[in-house]
Amino acid sequence: MKKLGVIINPVAGIGGRVGLKGSDGIEVVRKAWELGGRPESPRRAVEALKVVSSIKDRIEVVAYAGEMGEDECREAGFLPSVVGSIRRGETTGRDTETAARLMVSQGVDLLFFAGGDGTARNIYNAVLDQVVALGIPTGVKIHSGVYAVTPRSAGEAVVLFLEGRLRNLREAEVMDIDEAAFREGVLAARLYGYLRVPDEDRYVQSVKAGGAQTEKETLRGIAAEVIDSMDDPDCYFIVGPGTTARAIMDALGLPKTLLGVDVVRNKELVANDVREDQLLALINGQHARIVVTPIGGQGHVFGRGNQQLSSRVIRAVGKENIIVIATKEKLVSLAGRPLLVDTGDEGLNLALTGYLRVTTGYRDYVIHKVGH
Repeated sequence: MKKLGVIINPVAGIGGRVGLKGSDGIEVVRKAWELGGRPESPRRAVEALKVVSSIKDRIEVVAYAGEMGEDECREAGFLPSVVGSIRRGETTGRDTETAARLMVSQGVDLLFFAGGDGTARNIYNAVLDQVVALGIPTGVKIHSGVYAVTPRSAGEAVVLFLEGRLRNLREAEVMDIDEAAFREGVLAARLYGYLRVPDEDRYVQSVKAGGAQTEKETLRGIAAEVIDSMDDPDCYFIVGPGTTARAIMDALGLPKTLLGVDVVRNKELVANDVREDQLLALINGQHARIVVTPIGGQGHVFGRGNQQLSSRVIRAVGKENIIVIATKEKLVSLAGRPLLVDTGDEGLNLALTGYLRVTTGYRDYVIHKVGH
C-alpha cells in the first residue's frame, strides 16, 4: 500500500488579494489579516485532496497535525495517521521543515504539500532529494517548477503516481524571490535547489521564465493597440502586473506598479497597486476591462501573482472584457501548451476555457487555446 504524506502551509496565499505580493513572515501575515485577507491554502488543498480520495481505500495517508494537513485530509474524506504537533494560528516555516523531515522518517512514497515558493524552499531545506514531492499551488509567489498547474491537476497527478501509471521523475527548480524587494517593484528570483517531482507536462507546471527579451517596438505596438481601445472615457481599465503591461502605462506617461494592479480611466491614473476589495468598490456598476499578460514559460493568465484579479473581480468585469496581451516570443515559449486559468472558482475556470484572441502587436493578434 502506497503512503502519501500531506503538509499544508495554512496561511499561504493570504497576501494575494490584498496586494501584499507574498505571505512570508509573521508581520506580513498579520497585516494581511488586518486588510481583510484570507488564506487560500486550506480550501485549495481540500480541492486537490478530494481528487485523491477516489483511491483512499488503496493508499495510506500521513498528515501533519491540525491545520497543517490533518484538518484538510479529514474534510476531504480521509482518516489519516497524524504526526507532529502545532500551535494553531502560530505556524511558521520551521513547522513546515519539521513536518517534512517527519514525513521522510515515515517512509512516504510522495510528499504532497500546499503553499508557494517559500513553502517549497522549506521542503527543500528539510529533505533535499530524499523523497518525491509535488506542490498544490496556493501561494502568492509560484515561480518554482515543483507545483502542479492547478489543485485539481495536483490531485490527478498524485493518483496516477500512486497507482503506478506515472513513473517518470524529473528534477524541478525551487525558486524564490526577496519579498521586500518584490514589494518595491524589483523582481530577482534565485534558484535554491531541486526537488524530484512526477514528470508529466499536463499536470506539472514549468519554472517561470525570466524577463522577456523582446523588441521595444513590439511592446510599443501592443501598448498602442490597447490605448486605441480606451475610447470610452467612463470605462475603467484594470492593468495587471508584468513588463508587457508596463509598456501600456509607459506609453500613457503613467506610473506602473510592476508587480501590482493599477487602474486607469480616460487615460488617467485612478489608483496604483490596488487590492481586490478596492477593485470591487471602483467597478461596482461601472464598465470595466481587464488587461492581463500570461506568465512566461508557464502560461498562467489568472491565479499566479495577480490574485487581486479574483473570481469576483473577473465575474464583475465579464469574460468579454478581458484583454490578453503577449509577445509572440512569450507564446512560443509555451511550446504549444495552452494558456491557463486557476481562479479558484471551477465554474469560472470552465467559462474561461476555449480559445481567445491575444494581442501580440499593433493590429496583430493570435488565437490561442485556454485550459485549466
